Amino acid sequence: MIRGSSDSCLIQFAKAPLLGAVKTRLEPALGQAGCAALHRALVSWVFNRHLPVGQVDSELWSDSEHSFFDALLANTGVPLRLQKGDDLGQRMSHAFTDRLPHYRNVLLIGSDCPGIDRDYIAAALKALQVAPAVFGPACDGGYVLVGLNRPCRAIFEDVPWGTEVVMEVTRQHLMANSWDWLELDPLVDIDRNEDLHYLISGAERKLFFKKYLTI
Repeated sequence: MIRGSSDSCLIQFAKAPLLGAVKTRLEPALGQAGCAALHRALVSWVFNRHLPVGQVDSELWSDSEHSFFDALLANTGVPLRLQKGDDLGQRMSHAFTDRLPHYRNVLLIGSDCPGIDRDYIAAALKALQVAPAVFGPACDGGYVLVGLNRPCRAIFEDVPWGTEVVMEVTRQHLMANSWDWLELDPLVDIDRNEDLHYLISGAERKLFFKKYLTI
């Protein structure tokens, strides 16, 4: 790997926008095609807002190759890498283990939280100056950001991914492994029907998402 200009790396995780495989909890409201369209919109929003953000080197990690990613990354210089592992925890753990030998700090975000901005990324990087881990909790009990300055596989093991206790179980793992960590302000990610109103709660988001959804 040719290291970029920063000592920190920001990874965006994203699934390929396949019908029936993304945003499945929203299918009753949006249908499979609507869920795929929303997923593409969210991935694009996060990518265009953060990758590259200037203060970090940027990468997009997907679960599989897809023409959507080819078009999104075209002429950006941002590399596409493939996730490895049988569940989300293994895939995140692998990403940190792979990148931390090359960077002092690694941040990982998903593609579900349109509220993460540059100030949030800057706060996460600042937190890693005083703690080995930082988390951005999600309002539904998960987390929208995790950052590490050294690997810790244990915090990603035996976590009930997709449930409301993900962050609480992660805290238990951190304490069990005597890890210090900091938490940022909670943010909304878009997983449930009640989250959809957030997409039009700001003028910038409303303009971006109105072509995908009628809410």
